[in-house]
Amino acid sequence: MIEEISIRDLGVIGDATLPLGPGFTALTGETGAGKTMVVTALGLVLGSRADSGAVRRGAQQAVVEGRWIVDPDGPIAERVRDAGGDLDGDELILSRSLSAEGRSRATVGGRSAPVGVLGELGEQLVVVHGQSDQVRLRSASAQRQALDRFAGAELATVLADYQEVFRRWQQAQGDLDVLVAERDLRAREAEDLRLALEEIEAAAPQRGEDVELSERADRLSNLEDLRLAAATAHEALSSESLEGAADVLTLLDEARRQLDRVSAHDAALHPISAALAEASYAISETATDLSSYLASIDADSARELESVQERRAVLATLVRKYGPTLDDVVDRLDSGSARLLELDNDEDRIQQLREQVDADRDRVLQLAERLTDIRTGAAERLSSQVTAELGALAMGNARVVVEVEARDEHTLAGRDQVSILLQPHPGADPRAISKGASGGELSRVMLALEVVIAGVDPVPTFIFDEIDAGIGGASAIEVGRRLARLAETSQVIVVTHLAQVAAFATNHLRVLKDADDAVTVSRVAQLSGDERVSEMARLLSGLPDSESGLAHAKELLELATAS
Repeated sequence: MIEEISIRDLGVIGDATLPLGPGFTALTGETGAGKTMVVTALGLVLGSRADSGAVRRGAQQAVVEGRWIVDPDGPIAERVRDAGGDLDGDELILSRSLSAEGRSRATVGGRSAPVGVLGELGEQLVVVHGQSDQVRLRSASAQRQALDRFAGAELATVLADYQEVFRRWQQAQGDLDVLVAERDLRAREAEDLRLALEEIEAAAPQRGEDVELSERADRLSNLEDLRLAAATAHEALSSESLEGAADVLTLLDEARRQLDRVSAHDAALHPISAALAEASYAISETATDLSSYLASIDADSARELESVQERRAVLATLVRKYGPTLDDVVDRLDSGSARLLELDNDEDRIQQLREQVDADRDRVLQLAERLTDIRTGAAERLSSQVTAELGALAMGNARVVVEVEARDEHTLAGRDQVSILLQPHPGADPRAISKGASGGELSRVMLALEVVIAGVDPVPTFIFDEIDAGIGGASAIEVGRRLARLAETSQVIVVTHLAQVAAFATNHLRVLKDADDAVTVSRVAQLSGDERVSEMARLLSGLPDSESGLAHAKELLELATAS
């Protein structure tokens, strides 16, 4: 329930607070005073699209704040906490600001939140009806939704099951269609992949093998240079020549012998001699290594080079086909094997999907039939009850017929085409309300629907924007009486221009227009006593001080009170 709405700098409204509360609130005022801005304000705080043109001229921003009384343990409170906000006891504060530049900001329970959160909460908190909603009532989907609301929890449960199976069925059918349509393409892919894997497996490449082979090829290609360099180095370190050439080891030994000969005369030569001995040992080890290296270079190296180059050519072909690197080629074995297994299982997968599609289709048909049965029964009850309501709304000769036609095509909502028809008088053929109802009749049909549906699916708050358009006299009185009845179970807020409707309100607000030469500013006043009688007289005759108007206004209020 909306406890209060505060509006600042929105349209012609400078600063206004609307005390609402439970029951039936009527909002009246002269044309252009800003009644529409009140509905706009409610729309903003409930997540509607923002228009910067609605910001009052000269103001930086418009601000709307709403205070709701909600169940602290209910789903609305839970969604508020999910958004980071909180309640103050059982009070929820929602607000929306709109700058003149078009920037919009929303807060939920004291915390900034996306505007979409306001929209989610608004769907649970309020049902808004205006002239545009009457147009929507003419659509088949809106008529089906109205019937589904009336059908209640039983239909909601079956519909949820149906939609779950329907989505699964559609997904499986789509997957099956793709597999069947691409069967030849996938078969060619499997054959190409199988040949590729056979080629890779035959070569059996190893990670890093190409680098290793490149190094070996470089060594074998320069074998003579390597042999000559190693032999020359070995000869320099440890000569085996008979010509008496002085090698490094000979020179080191000679240097150490010379130092050893005189080291008895100076101890400082001992460590130098020891260092020469270590150097001689190291050089001897290096010479031995060079000798082993030379021995490893054999006559078969040319044949080995040919083998290495052949292997490198095989690996290069694999990399060119399946690369760009040898690691990618090796990885292709794992990924390709998994993909090939998937492709080879196409027939099994197709069979599984066909079985699932058949099972889900059968279940969809069963649940759709159940939905049709529930809707058909609910349609009969809704027709009867709405027709009875129309009798109380000065349409006693009219009859509403709710038809449910089962089609062959299945959608997410089932297979049913729901049509709300109006028979304006006995003997006439029922016609779709989009063709057979005037604006005033459509307003009363919509109100009758809400009164009946609210009995099984209550909504916290209804907002009606000029639902009384196109009606007057006794019909308007009955509309007011029915709105009062609806207010017994829900909060009802009505923007009206009819005294016959406003008379039944338990809370009467008037939008007042104050104007000077430069700008018009509107405010909201809560009426009671003589002020309310005067406003009622203005609505009736346009003259707030007319004696006949005042008398008629009092009579209307007495009638409403006695109802």
